[in-house]
Amino acid sequence: MTETPPDVSLTIYLGVDTHKHTHHAAIIDHLGRPLADREFPATDTGHRQLLAWLAGTGSVAAAGVEGTGSYGAGLTHVLRRAGLTVVDVDRPDRRSRRRHGKSDQIDAYAAATAALTGRATTIPKTHDGNVEAIRFLHNARRSVVKAKADAITTLKAMIVNAPEPLRAALRPLTDAALLRTCAALRPDPIAPDHLISAVKTALRSLARRILDLTAESRALLKNIETLIVHTAPALLARCGVGVETAAQLLITVGDNPERIAAEGAFANLCGVAPIPASSGKTTRYRLNRGGDRQANRALHMIVLARLKYDERTRAYRDKRLAENKTKRDIIRCLKRAVAREMFPLLNPRTSG
Repeated sequence: MTETPPDVSLTIYLGVDTHKHTHHAAIIDHLGRPLADREFPATDTGHRQLLAWLAGTGSVAAAGVEGTGSYGAGLTHVLRRAGLTVVDVDRPDRRSRRRHGKSDQIDAYAAATAALTGRATTIPKTHDGNVEAIRFLHNARRSVVKAKADAITTLKAMIVNAPEPLRAALRPLTDAALLRTCAALRPDPIAPDHLISAVKTALRSLARRILDLTAESRALLKNIETLIVHTAPALLARCGVGVETAAQLLITVGDNPERIAAEGAFANLCGVAPIPASSGKTTRYRLNRGGDRQANRALHMIVLARLKYDERTRAYRDKRLAENKTKRDIIRCLKRAVAREMFPLLNPRTSG
């Protein structure tokens, strides 16, 4: 579209549709009227070019950026460092795209409109502290755990189909003994018509990989624990909270937990805030299936651990069961209570 002459006294809103190699930026005025749009490289040079382009267009009230935690992370950091207010914009859903179409230009203007109307209010994570370090280590460990599980499944399937003498020797072993035995196998060189050598070689390779992945997983877990103790020392002291669940909750709130204003907002972010589902004379609430599902899973694991080891949690469960509450409703209530307990530990500024 044709750009309007710049007016530095004009209040404008920026919207950016981010991609791996390019970002498409658009600006609108305070009435939502399109003013200009342009594409920039997704590089440091491109970010500086975008800021220079904005300099003569007006006073930027807010910037709506898609994908602040992925393709837009670098741009978000640059915009915040330049003193701009940045909000995270969800990508348009399918219904909106069917109604308005899909292009980088359309998405950029939609992001600017979301910043103007207040539809987008989420403050992006800063991705610049200990929690970001935890996130990288946590993602690496998750990949290691998945690879280990796949290797164990493959190893046991191979044993089921192995030649009978080898299968009979390995079948009664415990998992730990099985890994040690397979890792210590000394097969003959691979040759035609020597199936047993190939099978032993494959089993040894998988067993050694599993042992290596186990050691790698433990090392990563130790590193994550060190950072958690430094970042939120009181978190691991709570019943049912382990390194895995603590790491996930910290990742959910980010390095700037003050962006979450209240514990109710945190509960909603984790998908444990109850949603009204009443009708007529029936008053009830249903499970919240939105929010960060990994954080929801972390709270669920804490609740299950407490139901097993915490006497107060078991007493609460028994009391609610006597009131004819379902197990699902009880767990939902417990997850909401755990979210309320965890919030001040994740956001120390609220604990005063």
